[in-house]
Amino acid sequence: MLDPQLLRSFVAILETGSFTRAGQRVHLTQSTISQQMRRLEEQLGCPLLDRSGRTVVATVAGEKLLGLARRILTLLDEARERVSEASLPLRLGVPEDFAAGAMAPVLAAFARDYPQVRLEVRSGLSHEIWQGFEGGELDLALIKQARGQGEPVARWREPLAWVDSRDWPACERDPVPLVVFPSEGLYRRQLTDALDARGLRWRIAYVSASLASLQGAVSAGIGVSLLPSRLLLPDQVALADWPQVRSVELALHLGSGGGEALRRLSDALIALCDEVMGPR
Repeated sequence: MLDPQLLRSFVAILETGSFTRAGQRVHLTQSTISQQMRRLEEQLGCPLLDRSGRTVVATVAGEKLLGLARRILTLLDEARERVSEASLPLRLGVPEDFAAGAMAPVLAAFARDYPQVRLEVRSGLSHEIWQGFEGGELDLALIKQARGQGEPVARWREPLAWVDSRDWPACERDPVPLVVFPSEGLYRRQLTDALDARGLRWRIAYVSASLASLQGAVSAGIGVSLLPSRLLLPDQVALADWPQVRSVELALHLGSGGGEALRRLSDALIALCDEVMGPR
């Protein structure tokens, strides 16, 4: 089996016409280059280089090998590049309302600029994304959190609204039916605490970890929910004179490592959130 390093040195000699210059190109001494060529000629059983002139040229056998050697080295470089591409993932965690829509063009533009990077996007509840980030499973985490929590690279205010169906209102029912995230969801504790403080009776009517599912349940009149006000749908209404609740925030947390690609993706997400959420 031919050693790629021998082929690389062989090509360098013929392209530079000199053992010395070839050694400089492949970072080897002239004596090492000479030893390599002796080994290559012994393996193939024929002379490959004509050293009689001022510059080194190929023999007939060497001319045949030169084109093949270049093709072999090109394929090896391509194999190395493709394997290295597969080993460069960037892992991003985002809330469901950012996992599609406006984020898709941003990720597409990043993929065009960094084709060697494989994007892995995880969406779900913010506490799950945060656990993955803290556990080293994510390089970037865009999450909903209590205001002032942690040290994100950027944060945006996320006002909340009590949301009901326009055509099938549930707010006057007693007890009030609620459409909520699972118990770990960020808004659920605020929702029940606010109703308790007002002395309103309530019951859990619908539970889902999917934002789209909750929005559909509210629109269908199953119950009232507490959701980001910017996500209000045309068939929903925001309830006035309901208990005051604290705003949460959207925060971007950046992990260590990742180099330029991670920083560029972080900058792109900040620009997107500035556009969607407004000034920080």
